[in-house]
Amino acid sequence: MGRRPEGAAMSNVTRLQNAISEAGIPAIVITSLPSVNWLTGFTGSFGLAVVTARSGVFITDSRYTIQAGEQCRDLPSKSFKNPTNVVDFLHEQLKELGVNQLAFDQNNVTVAQHSRWSETFSGVELTPTDDPIEKLRQFKTAQEVALVQKCCRVTDEALELLIDLLRPGVTELQLLWDLQDFLRLHGATLAFDPIIVSGERTARPHGDPSEKTIEKGEFVTFDIGARIDGYCSDITRTVVMGPATDRQREVYEHLLKAQVACIDAMRPGANGKDVDALARSILDEKDLGQYFGHGLGHGLGALVHDTGRLSPIIDQKIEVGQIWTIEPGVYIEGFGGMRIEDDIVITEREPHVLTTFPKQLIEVSC
Repeated sequence: MGRRPEGAAMSNVTRLQNAISEAGIPAIVITSLPSVNWLTGFTGSFGLAVVTARSGVFITDSRYTIQAGEQCRDLPSKSFKNPTNVVDFLHEQLKELGVNQLAFDQNNVTVAQHSRWSETFSGVELTPTDDPIEKLRQFKTAQEVALVQKCCRVTDEALELLIDLLRPGVTELQLLWDLQDFLRLHGATLAFDPIIVSGERTARPHGDPSEKTIEKGEFVTFDIGARIDGYCSDITRTVVMGPATDRQREVYEHLLKAQVACIDAMRPGANGKDVDALARSILDEKDLGQYFGHGLGHGLGALVHDTGRLSPIIDQKIEVGQIWTIEPGVYIEGFGGMRIEDDIVITEREPHVLTTFPKQLIEVSC
């Protein structure tokens, strides 16, 4: 399951069929909505797909009959209505497709679902597996890259606005509301619950905006993202209110050194575990690695935390077409924290950075 061939008109259904054939899987049911959307184009709140090596079907209920007919690519869509339930309807479709061995996503199907399927699907062997689409989704088409880049542009502009609004006495929540207004005006929504924290609260990597007022001399961290046309961006910047202290500048500049080095290391063939280790080794030069507790980054696309992780415990091959966040951080209780995050796409040569907001330490005039 590798990169989508350049210039090929291969559908996502065909890509999945090739993947399950290579894995020796005769049929699979796709139940995760992000994977269903990637496979079919369907954007409703309920649907699943059965795919075999040469055929398949998309299933939803009567609420989405028209929508599925309009949106679904490369698979026939069928819907059911009361009093038929989804389990019985799915069983009918399995019989029509001649499925007697069905793989399912062991990380998404619940114990209760599996129990009902086992009771209902007579003559069908259920086989747990990982969702192969999660691997396929790591490789973005040119159109998907363009959509993420569009989100990044809006987020860069939002950051510019937020920093212009920074002044002592403004609350974190006021900045959140300004962000929401800005995104609405630009045809976007929040990609996730933003992190806008200041002062000692910046030592919380995922702190929520509060009624705390921003004061002179404090760090302010913005971790924000836009969602447009089903795709997301994710960018973090940390600024300081007024002139930075020597210690604030020292820690920030060393974190920036680590982040820039890690972006440059994201080349085809690299291992994400090694790039994560690079960040920690650079931070350890100033005894800061102990304050970096999370992974270096994650996949980005239709989900903010899309498939793929950069961490000390996961072997992750870096390949052309993937989009990653690179976001090392330092969080020191009682002092404050900082994170610098960019979105990048892996190319044949050096990675292309999609987020363009400046990364040098910004000292906001107070």
